[in-house]
Amino acid sequence: MAHDQTGESGSAAEGGHGTDLVIEVVGGLDGTVEPAAWDALTGDDNPFVEHGFLAGLEASGSVGAGTGWVPRHLLVREADGGRLVGASPLYLKDDSYGEYIFDWGWANAAHRAGISYYPKLVSAVPFTPATGPRLMVHPDVEADGARAEVVGALVGGALAVAERERASGIHWLFCTEREAGELAGRGLLRRLTHQYHWDNAGYASFDDFTAAMTSKRRKEVRRERARAQSHGLDIRLLRGDELSREDWDALYGFYRNTIAERGAIPYLKRGFYREIARRVPERVRAVIAYEGDRPVAGTLNFMKGDRLFGRYWGAVDAWDALHFECCYYRLIDYAIAEGVTRFEAGAQGQHKIARGFLPSATHSAHFLAHPGLRDAVARHLDYEADAIRAEMAMLADHGPFKSASDADLPDRSG
Repeated sequence: MAHDQTGESGSAAEGGHGTDLVIEVVGGLDGTVEPAAWDALTGDDNPFVEHGFLAGLEASGSVGAGTGWVPRHLLVREADGGRLVGASPLYLKDDSYGEYIFDWGWANAAHRAGISYYPKLVSAVPFTPATGPRLMVHPDVEADGARAEVVGALVGGALAVAERERASGIHWLFCTEREAGELAGRGLLRRLTHQYHWDNAGYASFDDFTAAMTSKRRKEVRRERARAQSHGLDIRLLRGDELSREDWDALYGFYRNTIAERGAIPYLKRGFYREIARRVPERVRAVIAYEGDRPVAGTLNFMKGDRLFGRYWGAVDAWDALHFECCYYRLIDYAIAEGVTRFEAGAQGQHKIARGFLPSATHSAHFLAHPGLRDAVARHLDYEADAIRAEMAMLADHGPFKSASDADLPDRSG
């Protein structure tokens, strides 16, 4: 794997850490970073920034040369012992596919103005629109109060890579709200977007969850679950280590079916599913519908800590309401039983609102090297943020749950 130093270093004395930092850039994770050292930085609730998931994308050829996602991962080590204290997943890109924080309009505006927009750098998880850490710092450093120094090293390292690669900018996508604030404090542009997430309000059961809904929505959910069950399929929720080779192959086939139906790009290679089965089966939660012994529909999901993430759905045929059962209701059932606090079911989809997924803010931060482009985007982001907030409020008002004024009314819906 490619490996180099940026030539940057810095003292952490200001943050109280008292150790010089060395910044490195690596062209892949396998063979350059110990999985345990990387994973020590990833936190308690995001499976996608873990070594196994990112390295699985690389080993399968889903990212790398020719894919539009070329790894330029940043590492920050202590100079006196080499301990890894910070890292960022970082990719050099020559397009904007597979990101889900859409900047095609920015690229088009740059093109019309004669400004080169590609290549650019992106700190994100490829093809995965899920919020998670991008400026990853060792918890011991956090406890020492030296986070700012490591974050500064990561940002400085990214800027050095951008200069060397002649990138137009750097984009931290689906970063945490805290990180967006840190980056904005360093002069970057902050962007607000939104998705639809299910939050656990302490429900004791699925019936307890639907009891919080209006009568109309509760009946519709029950009808959808009944229709999904009426097909005679055996629907199971299985952990990764419970899946057979046939199940894994079927999950990949479902993914390809969905891609073909939508005319989309098949970013993930078959080998990625095998890499995930080998590297991180403990993170996988699959919902699969079987016709007899044959898997005919399903969804691949991931879980870490108290967070559940829906990802890839597909089926070999169309069954009424089966998508809602496999992608939402069966997983909400599981989330309640396991004490999951938040279930993120992927990007877009206003249809999720009626099924209990409400608008939730997502964040990104952007550095654009060209001052004219940066100023234009900054003005746009102010208007866009106001529009996003208004849209989220409007959508929340049309949610499926009872209003406060309805809470004391007797339930006669049956």
